[in-house]
Amino acid sequence: MGLTHRALLYDERSDFLAATGAFLRQAVEVGGAAVAVVRPDNLGPLREEMAGYRDAIEFYDSAEFYRHPVRTLKAYLELVDRVSPLRVHAVAEPVWDGHDARQRLEWQRYESLINVVFAGSDASSLCPYDRSTLPGDVLDQVRLTHPVVVDGADESTSDAYLDPACYSAARDRNRRHDRPADAEYLPIESADLQPLRLFVATRANAHELTPAAAQNLVTAANEVAANALAHGAPPMGAWVWTSGDEIVCEIGDHGHWRPHPLTGFVPPKSALDTGFGLWSVRLLVDLVELRGGWDGTFVRLRVRR
Repeated sequence: MGLTHRALLYDERSDFLAATGAFLRQAVEVGGAAVAVVRPDNLGPLREEMAGYRDAIEFYDSAEFYRHPVRTLKAYLELVDRVSPLRVHAVAEPVWDGHDARQRLEWQRYESLINVVFAGSDASSLCPYDRSTLPGDVLDQVRLTHPVVVDGADESTSDAYLDPACYSAARDRNRRHDRPADAEYLPIESADLQPLRLFVATRANAHELTPAAAQNLVTAANEVAANALAHGAPPMGAWVWTSGDEIVCEIGDHGHWRPHPLTGFVPPKSALDTGFGLWSVRLLVDLVELRGGWDGTFVRLRVRR
């Protein structure tokens, strides 16, 4: 059996508690690992609802668990591994407040990625969506990212569900790839990447990234540049600029690599597997954008200040 990934549409907290409570009780009664990761305002009521099962359920605050899509995927993978061979039954309620359009898009992509990353896990996930408060553009994506939707007493297969690769490609289609005129540029002309690390570190510090965030950006840029040297084509270089509260670093070369829509999102099984580098890079920064076009291959790294 593979992953069971269902969305729960609800309007009232009583509906939320009834559906998630039944899901968790069943998980405990069949001897599975019961996990509830829910929004702060639902956490207390759900704990009370499940008081009789409290010791058998792991509770987490979504506001802490859902901070970065790729790191959240990693946290769930670690949880599945930790409780193995038990089957994980997770109430998984993302946080949609406080995100700009691009961040929200990444969380929507995350909901689709679940279907690939945990395809062989035998886990069961119920993802609550509060129809009374969530914006329409979030609710519009639910049937595209979840194979099954629960709405009241009705549980049905979503006829709008999209293959995650197609869904992810559509998410990237409207991205802008232009650079500002004041972007600073460094050509990469040898395998010695020390000048690149200094270039990125100097600008990260000038734009007041924390020391940890600056080091992560330097490490990510170094990894991407090393990959470009190994697989790309000259000329290649790095650009750095700021955009709102972000510092952006882009590494580009004239190669013709065409990244798959899921490149670097699906975790490799070991550090020796293809894709480990980009998976690591995605963990280091807030957002990675890939583009392959007539003019070359470009990897854009974004970090919020």
